[in-house]
Amino acid sequence: MGVTCPAGTDLDTYWATLKEGRSAAGPITRFDATILPEPFRFACEVPDFDVSPYLDFKEARHADRATQLGLAAAMDALADAGGDALTGATDPARCGVYVGSGVGGLMTLEREDRNLFEKGSSRVSPYLVPMMMANATAGTVGLKLGWTGPNLCVTTACAAGTHAIGEGALMIRYGAADVVLAGGTEACNTPLAMSAFGRMGALSSRVDDPTRASRPFDPDRDGFVMGEGSGILLLEEWDHAVARGARIWGEILGYARNSDAFHITAPAPGGGGAAACMQLALADAGLEPGDIAHVNAHGTSTPLNDASEASAIVKVFGERSVPVTSGKGVTGHLVAGAGAIEAVAVLLSLRDGVVPHTANHEREDPDLGIDVVSGAPREVAPGPAVSNSFGFGGHNASVVLGPGPAPAT
Repeated sequence: MGVTCPAGTDLDTYWATLKEGRSAAGPITRFDATILPEPFRFACEVPDFDVSPYLDFKEARHADRATQLGLAAAMDALADAGGDALTGATDPARCGVYVGSGVGGLMTLEREDRNLFEKGSSRVSPYLVPMMMANATAGTVGLKLGWTGPNLCVTTACAAGTHAIGEGALMIRYGAADVVLAGGTEACNTPLAMSAFGRMGALSSRVDDPTRASRPFDPDRDGFVMGEGSGILLLEEWDHAVARGARIWGEILGYARNSDAFHITAPAPGGGGAAACMQLALADAGLEPGDIAHVNAHGTSTPLNDASEASAIVKVFGERSVPVTSGKGVTGHLVAGAGAIEAVAVLLSLRDGVVPHTANHEREDPDLGIDVVSGAPREVAPGPAVSNSFGFGGHNASVVLGPGPAPAT
């Protein structure tokens, strides 16, 4: 597993920050945000990110920040999985990549658009197209590693990271690959994106204290905080991992995807599509609702999404019957990167038997009817967990994750 996100750029830091519940939100530093209204001037940024261990100077100049963050997470995941020992023992034609991105290289696109109108077409970078395209991260990872197996990108907005993990697992299940690097990446803390999400009312306007702005499932929630970053998992067939003596973090037990077919941005009232998606994922895993130890919710901190998802959870599991958490009070909303870093969090939870609390969840919303883990991390009984992601366009994705094998004694 690899993470490059506002809560940390290594697994230990990320996990410690989640358990602490310390928000990464703060004033935007990557551009002069004073050009924007005050509520659009804060976000969650990846701190002190250094791309040089992954790309040389020239390569980095020709890679959008979304690609840089995604490549770093992918290479860290590969190293965590054994690095050279893995690649040396695996046919490159049997190695695949599946990385999601909601908007691709938006930072590059905005910069070059300004160049066009301020300096003329001769100042537009010839690298604009490969830098802005949504599949650039997947292509760059495959190119860097020389992997010639399936190489794909999914662009289902905020569900893309979970979709990529699930579809990557299906590649292995169907025999198309033995190893897949799968996850999501995003970097849309940009003037245009902040303005667009803000104008549509999706962002929190809690300017008095950005660290308390993202408050999933709290009755005072008023929108999400934009984030950036990436999470990548290295997936492989179980026997393939055992044969090479790999450390196994966990197992993908089930996966499902469907569509609300209701509205281009709003979730279906009552959460019917999300509930059906979770039920399909449980059926794919051969599990019942009572087998699930906790739910890692999409939990964006928007009034409509949280209400719809809570209704879906109650439909599937019953009222206050399963612990529910969201990491977005710490990391903000990473769009395509969200589901991927949240899958990492679930696997770390399964390892330790501890679910991080939902940062900034200060009061129970009596209208939701779910058991939100708040105030402090909670120990949970061993068992599989569900991780949800839902995206604009009505895209739903749920993955069921189980723990890895018990350590040898």
